[in-house]
Amino acid sequence: MMWWYDNSNGGMNGWGYALMTVSMVLFWGLVIFGVIALVRYLGRQDRSLAPPRLTPEQVLAERFAHGQIDEQEYQERRDILRGGPRPLMKP
Repeated sequence: MMWWYDNSNGGMNGWGYALMTVSMVLFWGLVIFGVIALVRYLGRQDRSLAPPRLTPEQVLAERFAHGQIDEQEYQERRDILRGGPRPLMKP
C-alpha cells in the first residue's frame, strides 16, 4: 500500500487511469468498427456508389410504361433512336 506516494514527481492519479481506460476503449472500438466496415464493403456484390445509368431507350420505355407518351410517339422516338426513318414534321 502506497497511500503515502507523492504524485508530484510523475505518478499517475485517478484521472490518468480514467483517461487511459477511455482512450483504450475508443481505440479498440474504432479498430473493430473499421474491420466490420471493411468486411461489409468487400462482401457487397455491387461496389459502385452511383446508380446505373439508363440508356435513352430505357428512359423512353419507362415514359411509355408510365403513360407519359402514347404508342405512336413511343414508336417514332424509338425508331429515331435506332437510326430509322424520321417522321415528317407537322407544320
